[in-house]
Amino acid sequence: MAAAAGGAYANLKLHITPEKFYVEACDDGANDVLAIDRVSTEVTLTVKKDIPPSAVTRQIYGILGTIRLVAGSYLIVITKKRKVGEFFSHAVWKAVDFDILSYKKTMLHLTDIQLQDNKAFLAMISHVLSVDGFYFSTTYDLTHTLQRLANTSPEFQEMSLLERADPRFVWNGHLLREFAAQPEIHRFATPVMHGFITMYSCSINGKYFDWILISRRSCFRAGVRYYVRGIDSEGHAANFVETEQIVHYNGSKASFVQTRGSIPFFWSQRPNLKYKPKPQISKSVNHMDGFQRHFDSQIISYGKQVIVNLVNQKGSEKPLEQTFSQMVNSLANGMVRYLPSETCLL
Repeated sequence: MAAAAGGAYANLKLHITPEKFYVEACDDGANDVLAIDRVSTEVTLTVKKDIPPSAVTRQIYGILGTIRLVAGSYLIVITKKRKVGEFFSHAVWKAVDFDILSYKKTMLHLTDIQLQDNKAFLAMISHVLSVDGFYFSTTYDLTHTLQRLANTSPEFQEMSLLERADPRFVWNGHLLREFAAQPEIHRFATPVMHGFITMYSCSINGKYFDWILISRRSCFRAGVRYYVRGIDSEGHAANFVETEQIVHYNGSKASFVQTRGSIPFFWSQRPNLKYKPKPQISKSVNHMDGFQRHFDSQIISYGKQVIVNLVNQKGSEKPLEQTFSQMVNSLANGMVRYLPSETCLL
């Protein structure tokens, strides 16, 4: 039910020549080879006999995508993975190491300043890739909850993993934009989710079941604490996370979904010398437009909303709670119910 008919290739070999990158699909019965021209950047399908014997060959476990920097284009690949477990007979992997490969054979075309800029950008990318929590599966769609997958059409199930993935949770979506434009090469693209996945086999009163926890971090308006707060004009809440708990018992599956995100109106909390900077609510924008977009999207994705506000009801955070409560009342949507934190049992 949840597996995509057009899963991504799981076993890949990267063949490198001065002119091209060749990515060979080594899955059983696979004959496809992806050719990436290092000069024109053109991406095409070819056959194994076109791979030069002189090519330098290495094992890779997925293509994260491509990115253009000052020096030119780069190919980013997964070079090491660790198995997390089996998810309804589908292997789930954690990507633990990557490589960033330049299309250019030298950097002689760059000035000293350009060389330093390019080096800085590469360091930034390497830092992002060193962050823990990148997960993927070549046969299962990790970006959708069981609840969403249970209400999809047969046509949706036939789509490739890249085509059907929820763009909120594909952290390499921007890197795969060139692959997305060519359906014939979708099986070489690996949608990667950022967040957390754990799986346990449990027993309660002699009843054995699988317990799975998946937290999917949205790539829209992501950022570190304090620096990114509130929403953007499209209604995307800062640091939005969808968390799903799944219980699989005796062939039956249950899914419970929660979401969290920054309070969805326009506010900031820029760091200063204080331990806890005072939140600042913007006075120059129409909060309701973004607020309504946020909850319209939430209702489409999840249905009826029960909002639990966890900010402090006193002190510097009190204006946030008051504004949030007023805006929910102004929204007057029967699908949205608001609960201040003091009314909740936590």
